[in-house]
Amino acid sequence: MSQSVTTHFVQQYTTNVQLLSQQIGSRLINSVTIGSYTGKAGVPVEQFAATVASKRTTRYPALTPVETSADRRWVYPVDYDWNDLIDNIDKLRMLIDPQSHYVSNATAAMNRAMDDEIINAYFGTSKTGVDGATSTTFLSANQVSASEGSSAATGMNVEKLKAGIQLLLANEAWDPSSGERLTCVITAKQNRNLMDEVQLINADYNGERAVVNDGFVMNWGKIDFIHSERLPNNGSTQRRCPLYVKSAMHLGKWQDISTDVSRRKDLAGLPYQVYVYGTFGATRIEEKKIVEIPCA
Repeated sequence: MSQSVTTHFVQQYTTNVQLLSQQIGSRLINSVTIGSYTGKAGVPVEQFAATVASKRTTRYPALTPVETSADRRWVYPVDYDWNDLIDNIDKLRMLIDPQSHYVSNATAAMNRAMDDEIINAYFGTSKTGVDGATSTTFLSANQVSASEGSSAATGMNVEKLKAGIQLLLANEAWDPSSGERLTCVITAKQNRNLMDEVQLINADYNGERAVVNDGFVMNWGKIDFIHSERLPNNGSTQRRCPLYVKSAMHLGKWQDISTDVSRRKDLAGLPYQVYVYGTFGATRIEEKKIVEIPCA
């Protein structure tokens, strides 16, 4: 056979497109309250503290006004954007048009940014007061011990979940009879911990066994679990898992995730620019309604 036959060898390419492994949508947005705002800051809620009723001991006593403590919680906008260029001379050398896939990739990045804002607000400093000048930190008393249910720091377990529920109930922050559910955000490691918990998986220990779907613990009792690998660690390299009611957290939107695909006539080749942008921010509404569960 002629040695020049290699000239006729061909290269075969694919028209398939795949985004590499990543979190695509926002996983936390449905577990928080949401509001729309304009301006440099927003007030999601006006707050009034609990008061005490006065017991009457005489007839026709003078009325003494009850001091009702009021506060205001603030949320601030953070701007995010994403852009990339698609050159026409590159498209001529491709079998696919990558434009829509660029948009999908950008939107996924923005959704993750939205989750990051919520995660940062779980245990971060919130702004309160008439004009947001007061810094309110997370309550250390609302932190479950990292060694709960063990002699040393351990992973997620049933005892930690019970301790978290105990704190919420003691704070009068959650009424189970109201039907309101709790949310607990966990990583793959904490999910593995829970899969090994006999008390959670085995219905013999509890009339309401955990619901497991495709290897992930979806819920147990009144707790719904959400998977996220974006949770931070504390100074002891323990994962900070939040347990909270929906009204504990708030996401403010000034500009929802928006997309613009336009031609750049100021650049050679007239490339298309994919631009995705959004403005949003998150805050913790009430400290007593969220618990931190540190997990080794």
